[in-house]
Amino acid sequence: MSTQVMMPATTGSPAPPQARGTIPAPPRGGRGKGSRTLPYLLLLPAAVLLAVVLGYPIVRLVGLSLNRAKLRDLVKGTESWNNFANYTAILSDATFWAVLGRTIVFAAACVVATMVLGMMLALLLAKLGRVVRLILSISLLMAWSTPQVTATQVWQWLFDTRYGLVNWALVRAGLTGFDNHSWLAAPASLLTVAGAAVVWGALPFVALTLYAGRTQIDESLYEAAGMDGATPWQAFRSITVPMLAPIITMLAALSTIWDFRVFTQVYLLQQAGGITSETNLISIHAYRTSFSGNDFGSGAAISVVMVLVLAGFSIFYVRRMLKEVQS
Repeated sequence: MSTQVMMPATTGSPAPPQARGTIPAPPRGGRGKGSRTLPYLLLLPAAVLLAVVLGYPIVRLVGLSLNRAKLRDLVKGTESWNNFANYTAILSDATFWAVLGRTIVFAAACVVATMVLGMMLALLLAKLGRVVRLILSISLLMAWSTPQVTATQVWQWLFDTRYGLVNWALVRAGLTGFDNHSWLAAPASLLTVAGAAVVWGALPFVALTLYAGRTQIDESLYEAAGMDGATPWQAFRSITVPMLAPIITMLAALSTIWDFRVFTQVYLLQQAGGITSETNLISIHAYRTSFSGNDFGSGAAISVVMVLVLAGFSIFYVRRMLKEVQS
């Protein structure tokens, strides 16, 4: 008598066994609609906050620049529409163009000094030992965290006419012409002192950022350049600068924005006895036009022009940075 073995019926070929340690493949069909919208939902609260914090003041500023507004009008809400009369007035004013040119020159000088000194400090940090590098980094952070008002007061004391350390050191070095020399009496020297305070405050951020970028460059590139006979300057120009180009562009853009709208350092030095009319920057000019001149419409127009100039600089830097990243 023969026996027949009955096999269980199957509807398809058996699936191959899955190897241990392998990750199962994701289901076909792509990501769902919810996963595509999730990043935008996460960004929505920050976008709304920025729109409220930044958007409303800008809209209010533009609206105020198109109105004739005194302090009494702001309090009572009785501003009167005057189209582009404020812009026509400031753009036809020679003082405005003088202030704008002075601001551009001042900002450019501060940006160049900050970037050059910041790069030098970054390269120095890369060469120092661990302990000395830590001490210098902490010192830079302490300088960066000092409030602008406090730092400006320190620089004002350093260049004081009678008790300043700078005059004392120059006289001791044999330059007797600096005895009781007033650094705030001349517009050029006042802006030089203000520029030194601005650069001193911005230098730590630039130096530490460039140093962080410098640590990401492979040292074998410098070793290969040295074996090929490249000098340190050639290695810096051919390796360091191209590798740090996006960071340099970003820092230059930020420094331009910060230095173009400098207010505290110059204003405090003016209050200490400096010449006001020949040392005003555009931010101070807008402030004095609004509060001292009681013309908030024209002051708002000056501020709008300042925002447009900064927007132009920002677009230039962003486009250049994108080209450097893509190249």
